[in-house]
Amino acid sequence: MSSTTTTTTAADRRAGVPVGPRDTRGYRLFTVLNTAVLVLVCLVTLYPFVTLIAQSFSSAGAIKAGLVNAFPVGFNIETYRAVTQDERFWTSYGNTVLYTVVGTAIAMVLTTTFAYVISKQHLRGRSVLIGIAVFTMFFNGGIIPNYVLISSLGMKNTMWAVVLPGALSVFNLLVMKSFFENLPGELEEAAQLDGLGWFGIYVRIVLPLSKAVIATMVLFYSVAYWNDWFTAFLYLDKNELFPMSLYLRNLIAGASTTTAQSAAAIGTTGEAISANIQAVTMVLAILPILCVYPFVQRHFVSGVMLGSVKG
Repeated sequence: MSSTTTTTTAADRRAGVPVGPRDTRGYRLFTVLNTAVLVLVCLVTLYPFVTLIAQSFSSAGAIKAGLVNAFPVGFNIETYRAVTQDERFWTSYGNTVLYTVVGTAIAMVLTTTFAYVISKQHLRGRSVLIGIAVFTMFFNGGIIPNYVLISSLGMKNTMWAVVLPGALSVFNLLVMKSFFENLPGELEEAAQLDGLGWFGIYVRIVLPLSKAVIATMVLFYSVAYWNDWFTAFLYLDKNELFPMSLYLRNLIAGASTTTAQSAAAIGTTGEAISANIQAVTMVLAILPILCVYPFVQRHFVSGVMLGSVKG
């Protein structure tokens, strides 16, 4: 039998028809207040982003005077021109895409395989492997030993110096391990009866059922690689290898002369560039992530179990 929710009218209440939870005055009041609070939270959350975009299109004087709120004041696109007309900006943008794609792919292979292995209770030495992973969350060699290690391995001034050091996040590893532990064991037992080995079970059973957590980890890793500038700052000396985050950091810090040259070429001043350079660079940095996030976000609300155990 199935039950349906109907709206109780005044005549029904006078006739003694039971009032459902959705028909009470308290529930309606809660719905109104809840909607108002959520709208307010959304506005408060979006306001800094809207202000940031407005500042990126505003004049230097308006920003310094604090006149920019939700709308641009003294419309200005000279900073965008100065940044985007620089060839090194597009080179660094391509480097960032390359580092993000390669690094995320390597990180997901390492994280999923390691997490699947240590999720098995019967594995000998499982506690030792988990202990080694957790140990690295609290202790590391430090910047100088890591720099010496990367240099001695010949990875300095290469893509691998940016990609490999952060290829395994212990936090993401433990999250994925917990997810794998909650998968029904009957699925793997049924797959073993069908003749699948451990690798076949991992590829054909476990991964398809883990799309939600995999999408989450992909987002975490990709955002980390996209925004990381310090690793490149340590291990890269060649401008043609810089990621976008390091290039933009140099613009903000005044370490690049390209901005001044571009500003002179388009007839503006260095002061106008420096006034809203931070807003422009932040917009350029977050725009790709904002475009990708809606496609990944749909997995967060979907069910984590895409299959079922047949009786």
